[in-house]
Amino acid sequence: MELIRPGTNIDFVGKRKWAYSISSLMILITIVLFFLRGGPNYGVDFAGGTVIQFKLGKKQAISEIREALRSFQLEGTHIQEFEEGGEAEYLIRIGKGQELAGIGEKAQDALIAKFGQGAVEIRRVESVGPQVSEDLREKALFAIFYSILFMGVYISGRFEMKWTMSVIMALSLCAVTYAALRLGVSVTWLIIIALFVTLILCWLLNLKYALGAIIALIHDAAVTLGAFALTDREFSLTTIAALLTIVGYSLNDTIIIYDRIRENLRRTRKQDLAKLINDSVNQTLSRTLITSGTTLMVVVALFIFGGNVIHDFAFALMVGFVVGTYSSVYVASPILLLFEKKKPASETLK
Repeated sequence: MELIRPGTNIDFVGKRKWAYSISSLMILITIVLFFLRGGPNYGVDFAGGTVIQFKLGKKQAISEIREALRSFQLEGTHIQEFEEGGEAEYLIRIGKGQELAGIGEKAQDALIAKFGQGAVEIRRVESVGPQVSEDLREKALFAIFYSILFMGVYISGRFEMKWTMSVIMALSLCAVTYAALRLGVSVTWLIIIALFVTLILCWLLNLKYALGAIIALIHDAAVTLGAFALTDREFSLTTIAALLTIVGYSLNDTIIIYDRIRENLRRTRKQDLAKLINDSVNQTLSRTLITSGTTLMVVVALFIFGGNVIHDFAFALMVGFVVGTYSSVYVASPILLLFEKKKPASETLK
C-alpha cells in the first residue's frame, strides 16, 4: 500500500531553514514557559506529597471541599474536578509539608464529617516522601539522558561503523557525569552540560548520523515537555514512560530514512548530497505516513476514551508521535548537510 506515488519529489530539504526556525521557536517557547512557571509542574511522584481521588454522592463546589479539609488542618491542598465514566470525581493534592502517615484516613474523615457517611467513596490514595520524590526525579532524568546517549552510540555503529569511537565517547561521558555528581552539581544542569558536550563530541569526531539523531531526539523531548507546560499538565513517572516511548518511536523513523540514504549513496556516488537526502525522504514518505497515521489513530482513541488515569500519557504520545515524524524528516536528515564541505556525497557520508 502506498499513499505517495513513486516519483514524488517534495522539496523537504529546501524548506529546512523554515523548519529550523519553527523548531527553534517551539524550543524557545518551552524554555520561556519553564522559566516563567519555575520549572515543570511536577506531580506527586517528583514533588512529594499525597494524591487522593474520590467520588461524592452529590456534586459539590470545590470551595465546600476545601473548607472541609481546612477544618482538619489539611493546608496546601489543590483540588481538581474531572469526569470519570460520566460521573463527577475529585482529585486532592496535598503538599509535601504535611505529615504523610494516615493522611488518607484524615482526609476521608474530613469529607465524611462535611458531607455525611456513605457520601464519600475513596478511589485511591498515593503518598510519596520528599527523599523518594527527589530520587525518582533524578533517576527519571538519567533515564532520558542515557537512552538518548546510547541510541546515539547505536546509530554511529550501525551506520558509520565507528563502534569503538562511540563507546569511548559514551564511557567518557558516563565518567564525567559520575564525577560531577560526586562534586555536587545538580542533576538538571549536569544533564544539560552532558548533552551539550555529547553534541560537540559528535561534531568533532565526525559522527554525522549520531549528531542528527541526538538533535532530533532532544528536539522531540523538549517540544513534548513544552506542550505539557503550555497546557499545565503534571510531569510524572507516566510522562517519563511516554517520553521514552517517543524517543524509541522517533529513532525508528529516523533509522528508516538514514538506511535509505545509505542505500542510495551506494548506488549513486556522485549525486548532490541535498538531492540524495531529499530523494531518500520522498522514497520513504509513504511508509512514514502510514506508520505514523495508524499509530496516531490508536493514541487519539486512547486519549479520548482511555480515562483520566492515562490521559496525560496519551496526550504525550499524541504530541510526541507528530513531532517525532516531523523531526525525522525536517531535523535529523538535513543535519547531514552540515558536514558537506563542497565534497561529493560519497565522501561526506562515507
